[in-house]
Amino acid sequence: MKKLGDILTGENPFEEILMGNEAVVRAMIETGTKVVTSYPGSPTPEIATAIQSVTETERPFYFEFSVNEKVATEVAFGAALNGNLSCVFFKSVGLNVALDTFVQLGLMNIIGGMVAILGDDPGANSSQNEQDNRNVYKMSRVTVLEPASPKEAYEYYKHAAALAVKEQTVVVLRLTTHVCHARQKVKFDAYKNTPSYRTDFNSENGPYIALTTMALDMKRKLIKKLHRSKQYIRQAGLNMELASQNSRKKGIITSGLTYLSLLDVLETAAYRPDILKLGAVNPLEEISILSFLKAHDEVLIIEELDDILEIQIKAMAYDEGLTVKLIGKKEDEDYVGEYTPDKVRGKLVSVWPDITTDNPKAFVLPFDIPARPAQMCPGCGHRSAFFAIKKALGKEDVTVADIGCHTLGYMPPYNIGEVLMCMGASPGMASGLSLFNDKKRVVAFLGDSTFFHAGLPGLINTIFNHHNMTLIIMENGTTAMTGHQDHAGEEISIESLLKGLGIENVFLCDTYKQEKLTDLVKTAMRIDGISVVIASHPCMLKFTRLQRKKPGFIQKHITIDQETCNQTHDCVEQFGCPTFIRNPDQSVDINLDLCIGDGSCRPSCPQQAIDFDKGVK
Repeated sequence: MKKLGDILTGENPFEEILMGNEAVVRAMIETGTKVVTSYPGSPTPEIATAIQSVTETERPFYFEFSVNEKVATEVAFGAALNGNLSCVFFKSVGLNVALDTFVQLGLMNIIGGMVAILGDDPGANSSQNEQDNRNVYKMSRVTVLEPASPKEAYEYYKHAAALAVKEQTVVVLRLTTHVCHARQKVKFDAYKNTPSYRTDFNSENGPYIALTTMALDMKRKLIKKLHRSKQYIRQAGLNMELASQNSRKKGIITSGLTYLSLLDVLETAAYRPDILKLGAVNPLEEISILSFLKAHDEVLIIEELDDILEIQIKAMAYDEGLTVKLIGKKEDEDYVGEYTPDKVRGKLVSVWPDITTDNPKAFVLPFDIPARPAQMCPGCGHRSAFFAIKKALGKEDVTVADIGCHTLGYMPPYNIGEVLMCMGASPGMASGLSLFNDKKRVVAFLGDSTFFHAGLPGLINTIFNHHNMTLIIMENGTTAMTGHQDHAGEEISIESLLKGLGIENVFLCDTYKQEKLTDLVKTAMRIDGISVVIASHPCMLKFTRLQRKKPGFIQKHITIDQETCNQTHDCVEQFGCPTFIRNPDQSVDINLDLCIGDGSCRPSCPQQAIDFDKGVK
């Protein structure tokens, strides 16, 4: 079987079943993209995995993980100013971090062209909200293409690159969660490797400083670029009409994955309205839309999240004096969640009851899906940390969470982390909570990747303004939550950096040394001003994967001495490792499929009934 890296770099045309995130990497290669940057975040991290499946010597472009999304955007932008086609990719809320730079990109003459792949997350599958970034794209006046499938992800990236190079601008490829993760057979074209990098920056290609009247002239040029984008969208046929020879004069306008859900529903419908699938969701290309509106008496606009398309299309119809009945969002729930087939069917039926299928439950599961609460991995150092830290906390103390695997400390049995906003927000929020607070100690948590991503400004503010709080840095040596990507901690010592900032009280402890960690946290919390505990242990999921690859590896397990165990259940109720099984008779066993034999659970048993097994292959 060919490795993914070999598949992606083949020079001849081929067909292959690939994930949407993988297909865009092949498109990068075919279009001659030269610089790619990212900060990892679902649903896009598999793009990086696919890139890294190609060895650096064989990779036809430069790739880096930057410290955050803003920096990643700036690196890609700078490379494009040198004349290189560049790409930046990250997740939906990452745009919030990059926004200060991103909103300026359309104003700039980007001589190499730039593609921004942004993974939106309808349904908040892996995000703290389900923001609709189409609002930002409209404000930023950037062209946005939205594929519905892995095949279109590949094709639309090529369109985005071509338009970005032609207009010397940035073009957004808007992916959503299931487009990123779906698999499909895709037909790929040939390519020739052109490894040279350009360094052609010339300020005369600008201006690149948007001051006073220059900013207004740059905006005028941007508006003209958008007009030319509409021409490209029309000529490339990105807005696709599917006629059904329907005499009822009913039509539907949609885009992206919602289009595929609609097709699923219409397979068993009593009739099929005409469909206009928009491949470009900003700017809206009026000619194809108005033509569609004029041909129908009623048009239903189906879109996930906000009513971005609906508002603009209704304005078009009003300006043209059209009498077509336009139907959009009516209920609050129309603005919430993914437009899966069951939701699309419900919307269709609410508007056109006679479109119903013979089986109204065709898109409803015949059973309830049991709840599956999020859980830290077996052996996770964060679990040991929370087990130990909880013993140091008083009932009145306030704990502030941050983004990462350690966010799950909020869940039972730890219940640590009472407020959460976004990456790197915990030091700032903790500082605010500490003001005039003499009775409660405030403890903030921060991951090591997030420390470099966005945590430093809040921490520096704490030092500068002499706030009183304890920061616990949960160090596991990787960006674990999104797939073990690299971060700056591999090159820069967090302890040295903290001391370089003037923080005198910095404590270090392996989280498996639970008693010591408890004592260090108690000590840190008694200190006035800022104190920091670095609670460190390697990500055990990454560690055990590496260990299993070594020759002669023997998997250890934990065992429970049933004679010693008195069924206090601290291992289950307080430590909470998912490998423990509480049986109906209240005895405790080990799930050997989950147990990695790390032994971090041993201190949780007051009877010392937990010990290492002899070892099982």
